[in-house]
Amino acid sequence: MLEARGLTKRYGGFLALDRVDFHVRRGEILGYLGPNGSGKSTTVNAVVGLIDPSAGSLWLDGVHMLDDPEGYKRRIGYVPEEPHLYTHLTAIEYLMLVGRLRGLPELALTARVPELLRLLLLWDSRYSTMASYSKGMRQRVLLAAALLHNPDLLVLDEPFSGLDVTAGLLFRTLLRLFVSANRMVLFSTHRFDMVEQLCSRVVILSEGRIVAAHDVAALRVTGSPSLEDIFVRVTHQTDFTPLARRILDVVEGS
Repeated sequence: MLEARGLTKRYGGFLALDRVDFHVRRGEILGYLGPNGSGKSTTVNAVVGLIDPSAGSLWLDGVHMLDDPEGYKRRIGYVPEEPHLYTHLTAIEYLMLVGRLRGLPELALTARVPELLRLLLLWDSRYSTMASYSKGMRQRVLLAAALLHNPDLLVLDEPFSGLDVTAGLLFRTLLRLFVSANRMVLFSTHRFDMVEQLCSRVVILSEGRIVAAHDVAALRVTGSPSLEDIFVRVTHQTDFTPLARRILDVVEGS
């Protein structure tokens, strides 16, 4: 289980995360929702070890992150929202580099990398540098890199960005099978539909604090508020109807 206990992050006088507590159980996908600026990306960056929290702690299966930071990171796969890659490399070169940095045996890499490229429909572009790849293709490379070392925990930040319908269907199926093998997914997103389809629980963040946590199955009961309704209420979103009406008035010349 992944646990965040009192996770806090300050940037000077700005409090980006304020004593955030959540956990991801084995065998589940936890949805992590929030408006822009709510602290989602800060949380993700702390969980994957890109930033240090100002206070609080992260635990993986009862082991404090700081007790074994290298071991902690070895057990995590990460798919960021923006596919920042070494675009002068081919996908094979990039994945081989990632695998070597992960300490994977060369024999395993030479077998695993080509097979992943075939299965993720990237094989035909194997000799092209990633500068020529679409955003969806780059996302698939990042997915391969995240899975390459067979992690216990996947941390996903808007992973469906840029994927076409076929790749999106494959990705959703893959995530369900991944957690069915007693592994974990932390899924940060803006998309209510993805949370409702994939997640067993959802946590909603606003202004650096958790403002709601729900079992997704309970939201499907007849008469229950929708996830979108809950999100609008707990994050104090504005009623956008008047603004939307005015925009249409402007373009219609009213």
